[in-house]
Amino acid sequence: MTIKITPNDRSNPPGKLAEAEMHFSEGPLDGLKLIGFAIWERRGGNGRSVTFPARSYTINGDRRSFALLRPIVDSTAQEKLRKLILEAYAEFEGRSAIAS
Repeated sequence: MTIKITPNDRSNPPGKLAEAEMHFSEGPLDGLKLIGFAIWERRGGNGRSVTFPARSYTINGDRRSFALLRPIVDSTAQEKLRKLILEAYAEFEGRSAIAS
């Protein structure tokens, strides 16, 4: 699996740094990609966060979100993937700084 980073060049919405995709290169997901990850600057500038693919819906006028990638049992299971995405973004930033 590789993680592809696409920078948010438009700065819209504010705080969104980039989008990330997971590209699979072996196993039953070979040749497929999972989209919908986003990298954000935390409010106050204290680090970065990652949002996962979700579908939004409305109930009684309230907008809600349904996570498409959820843990089976271990509620911390997403942390490994969040860390990999943030590492891929840091590498992307490093390559971009060298190219500039």
